[in-house]
Amino acid sequence: MTMRTALATAAFLSTALSPRAAAAEPERPRVTMDTAAPANHGRTFEVPAGGDLQNALDAAQPGDVIVLEAGATFVGSFVLPVKRGDGWIVVRTSAPDDRLPPPGRRIGAKDAPLLATLASPDSRPALRTAPGAHHYRIVGLELTITSNVDRNYAVVQLGTFEQTSLAEVPHHLILDRVVVHGRADANVRRGVALNSAWTAVIDSRIFEIHEESADAQALGGSTGPGPFKIVNNLIEGSGENVMFGGADPAIPNLVPSDIEFRGNHVVKPVAWRNAAWSVKNLFELKNARRVLIDGNLFEHNWPAGQNGFAILFTVRNQDGGAPWSVVEDVTFTNNVVRQVSSAINILGHDDANPSGPARRIAIRNNLFDEIGKPPWGGRGAFLQLVDGTTDVVVENNTVAQTGEIVLVSGRPHAGFILRGNVAPHNEYGIAGDDHFGDPMGTIATYLPGSIVTGNMIAGGAKGKYPAGNAFRGAPRPTAGADTTSLGPALAAADR
Repeated sequence: MTMRTALATAAFLSTALSPRAAAAEPERPRVTMDTAAPANHGRTFEVPAGGDLQNALDAAQPGDVIVLEAGATFVGSFVLPVKRGDGWIVVRTSAPDDRLPPPGRRIGAKDAPLLATLASPDSRPALRTAPGAHHYRIVGLELTITSNVDRNYAVVQLGTFEQTSLAEVPHHLILDRVVVHGRADANVRRGVALNSAWTAVIDSRIFEIHEESADAQALGGSTGPGPFKIVNNLIEGSGENVMFGGADPAIPNLVPSDIEFRGNHVVKPVAWRNAAWSVKNLFELKNARRVLIDGNLFEHNWPAGQNGFAILFTVRNQDGGAPWSVVEDVTFTNNVVRQVSSAINILGHDDANPSGPARRIAIRNNLFDEIGKPPWGGRGAFLQLVDGTTDVVVENNTVAQTGEIVLVSGRPHAGFILRGNVAPHNEYGIAGDDHFGDPMGTIATYLPGSIVTGNMIAGGAKGKYPAGNAFRGAPRPTAGADTTSLGPALAAADR
């Protein structure tokens, strides 16, 4: 049986065996960002190799274009200044548009000769924003560090973790077909720090972002309100490849919101298993609202600094200063998650520094393959729910995991739905603290009022699960099955 058939059969069972329950659906992002290139009609500043880039940035006005010589390297920590007006300033390579990949196609290694390079000579960013800077589009640049730098804290810094008012937050910033990277032997904490508003990273590559002694993120921020558009990028980071939250914003009630994350390839290189970098997960939300995660490929995660879960929705009032922190209205659809130790972990409340809850989270129409299979190790669990989540809906997913389908613990979880999924009954199937080997007891204790129906649970025992699920003869997903119905996510694998 092909994966397409398994998905279709699970969806049929969901419809045939159970009426669709009313559940609180996550709200989608309220803002759709238009990242089409502006029509600039101002002056053109040409900056040749050895030219003064900062002088051009200071002199440019909205509507102007700054053109950097392709192949040239500009060493420094360059600042995008505040300008009056809402016209765009474009900073770009001199390579013509018809030689760059067209919009919608990711920049590739073969395009390196077409780029101009900004390189930081020390721990400062190669490119950063002044407080309140806005309306800059960066096109066809490489942003990195020089060969002597052994530690850098952000290659690109959009806003700061210290900003205390919305007036300081930079906004209307686009990184378009850029390459952001460290070096294989350097400690680089962040590729792009996203402490900004109305910001997009599109068609780009962020890699060699790693650190031995701290979490490193290819993309990460906690003091920017959004919206954010992150589409069609290669994203490599050792700690959390992508994270929102993780530091308490000094701006009261700030929650990064309206996040569109589509068509990305999020991966840790296998070679990092033998390196000293601190490894945690592929994608984490600690403080975020209205997030769409659709059509991505997530792969390669193993137990190291954490227990190996790839995707974390874990609400955190990180240092006790942001009790308004939430993880809510999250839509996780049409993704491929493969070759990881465990798949998804959701924390409902942060009791150490009270915050929460995590609520209205939908996980639908995804493929989870080789979860816990050697050499990735770990628990091999598909889904873990901890401490009182609300309205988590898991529907029409195809899962090949070596451990449990669902692990639950802590306070009970409200509004849980597990419907129309294909997964093997491995280990204890659905298990909670003190209820291992007892799915029905687990559901009664930890998932009261939940709906568990229309699933194909290969190898499960009928009497141990609620009525309306299928067991004997149900297809078990295997690695290498037909995944053509998940084309958008697999297409993101282009490196």
